[in-house]
Amino acid sequence: MTVTPPRTPRTDGPASVPSARSADRSGETADGAAAAADAAADAAADEQEGGGQKCGELPPASRRFLAKATLVTAVLSVAGALLGLVRDQALARLFGAGSDTDAFLVAWTVPEFAATLLIEDGLAFALIPAFSMALARRSQGAPGDPVRALVAGTLPRLSLAFVAVGALFIGLAPQLVEVLAPGLPDPALAVDCTRLTATCVVSFGLAGYCSAALRAHRRYGAPAAIYVAYNVGIITGMFVLGGRWGVRSAAAGVAVGGLLMVLVQLPSLLGRLRRRGVAEEASAQEEARPLDTLLLTTVLLFALCRQSQVLIERFLASQLPAGAISHLNYAQKVAQMPMILSVMVCTVTFPVVARALAEGDIERARSRVERDLALAACVVLLGTAAVLACSPQIIELLFQRGAFTARDTAATAGVMRVYALGLLGQTLVGVLVRSYFSAGRGSWYPVGAMASGIVVTSWIGALSVGAWGVYGIAAANAIGITVTALVLLAGMGPRSVPVEVRGVLRELSRPVRAALVATLAGSLAAGRFTDPLSGLAAGGLTVTVVFLLLGRALGSQGVVSALRSVRSATRRFSHVRS
Repeated sequence: MTVTPPRTPRTDGPASVPSARSADRSGETADGAAAAADAAADAAADEQEGGGQKCGELPPASRRFLAKATLVTAVLSVAGALLGLVRDQALARLFGAGSDTDAFLVAWTVPEFAATLLIEDGLAFALIPAFSMALARRSQGAPGDPVRALVAGTLPRLSLAFVAVGALFIGLAPQLVEVLAPGLPDPALAVDCTRLTATCVVSFGLAGYCSAALRAHRRYGAPAAIYVAYNVGIITGMFVLGGRWGVRSAAAGVAVGGLLMVLVQLPSLLGRLRRRGVAEEASAQEEARPLDTLLLTTVLLFALCRQSQVLIERFLASQLPAGAISHLNYAQKVAQMPMILSVMVCTVTFPVVARALAEGDIERARSRVERDLALAACVVLLGTAAVLACSPQIIELLFQRGAFTARDTAATAGVMRVYALGLLGQTLVGVLVRSYFSAGRGSWYPVGAMASGIVVTSWIGALSVGAWGVYGIAAANAIGITVTALVLLAGMGPRSVPVEVRGVLRELSRPVRAALVATLAGSLAAGRFTDPLSGLAAGGLTVTVVFLLLGRALGSQGVVSALRSVRSATRRFSHVRS
């Protein structure tokens, strides 16, 4: 499927705005889910450029195409997340929730960290602004090809770093397992799994690089499809090798899935670099440009601090009875589904903000960030209300079969409800931190904000794990990330995109009130049914209707924007060719 850009840009501002700015004035454009779709989009873009745009500039796009880009990203990301649930279901069914799965989930720490550092947060925060600046320089007629110069100056060095770190993790796997989970009953199994999953440092690094470059080029389909490919690899590995290798088959699937993440993006990226480059002799004149060291250091430290919450949880839970780590993992994966949906809009608009700042348009960046905050908060609060209202039904439907018992369902559902209390904080952190790094400059403030949240998480977790077990660990996570969100919001201003903090808080209070009422109504509706599917359907529908109606009545901009975006994304599909 290809989304064809309109012939004439939408004019929301003065007619004298330069073409490079008007190209991003109203948003981003979307392509299909694969390289073939990218090629068709390229053809449309090339046709536009033949009509007067400079070679290498991105074609104009309207808000409708920003909504379509978000829809494409959301659909593929939800598909990947659903496959992630299938993966977790397969893990629970084949291996239960005991010492074997605990050993694998300790090894799972490596791909969890690698995904955050190299795909979702760290590397993307450094590379997307860098590619956006290179594209802006190219459109302004800079000599040579700044995009190819950036690739030449960054990809070889980063690839060597990925290989070195991956080899280090493989060699130090026994020591790593001892640090992560000193109370684990079978460390040898965890070491074997860790050595297999450590290969993802290389594959995730390359996948994250491709993803950042493609999103800066307004190509969202292939980057959004990476977790579909990844989870297909893991699921296949478990079912093909599970009978002989046991839980090690899941770790082998991680290695295969990481390779598939690169392969699904590589054709599209190579096509972009070939099509959008200027003349070869001009490209040779451009000096290779490495990434800013301070920027790379601060974004990686922030991502490392953020993901260290998982280390704290695993460390504390390893001292609890067998299965505690598994209950935490299953609860967290399901509870984070609303957050995954809520940050989709930021995934699409982060290049918009970065490009606006690269061109000096602070007002456009501020307006975009405030709209993102309102929309993302509404999406995650709707999901939070559904999770709080229907946790037992969700877990029973997803996991209660095979070795996963009713006792596991009750424990996981209770933990998931506690985790859900921190989902708004998780989403706000995801939106706000992009504002600090979107200008392509290093900033220590987000690192300090995340570190303060980690201190709170560690302190509360250590004090509460003895009395409350996994519930205390989940509560510590929710409180710590909320503290980080508040610190980041308080620091908005000269260090980042200057949003109006009081106005943001007033706007957030509206969907919070709607979510509280929707949770109570949904709980009552779900509790009227003994069948989990009927209870989930009744509770989910009640939560959705109450939240949307009350959100509109309270004047929530996020609710209005979400409904408008859905209409915009699904309207006039004459622009979409199959």
